[in-house]
Amino acid sequence: MKIFENKKLERDKFKKLRDGASSNQRENVEKNVRLYVDSFVKEYKRIGYIAIYWPLKNEVDLRRLKKKFTLALPRCKAKKELLFYPWDEKPLTKDCEGILSPINSSPLSHLQISMILVPCLSVDKNLTRLGYGGGYFDKLRKDNDWRNVSCIGVLTSNCVSTIPLTRAEWDIPLSGFITEKEIFV
Repeated sequence: MKIFENKKLERDKFKKLRDGASSNQRENVEKNVRLYVDSFVKEYKRIGYIAIYWPLKNEVDLRRLKKKFTLALPRCKAKKELLFYPWDEKPLTKDCEGILSPINSSPLSHLQISMILVPCLSVDKNLTRLGYGGGYFDKLRKDNDWRNVSCIGVLTSNCVSTIPLTRAEWDIPLSGFITEKEIFV
């Protein structure tokens, strides 16, 4: 079987598992993310933006972090380009993928982002991430400067694969992941 066919089967499987997760599970993932970010801030004192994502159907919602931290949101552009912008009080608009995002200032550089929290359909213990197949995060992290920014997957524990996921040559492993049961960073 080809890589694309394997990944499609994995996506179908883990979307069903993700959609079967309870709201309580997702809330507990969000609590663990907050615990991790709090400990990160205590350790490093001065940090830049925490990059999160605008949640799609049944993804863990991290937007409440905005009450306590300075956040950035991604904006998808043409040619699979992903840029992060400060999430301020200005209205959000839909990007080329139809996801709400800011476009109100200059994009942030890797030096301004302390951590990227990224949604996952699945992840394995080798830190291979299964996303939606757009390639935005892998293309961003192909750049060594961006690869040095900690990139943490966010998902419920039922979506952590017990066997290695299909990995293509362009897939860049995460720095870790957080579920309602563990902080694997």
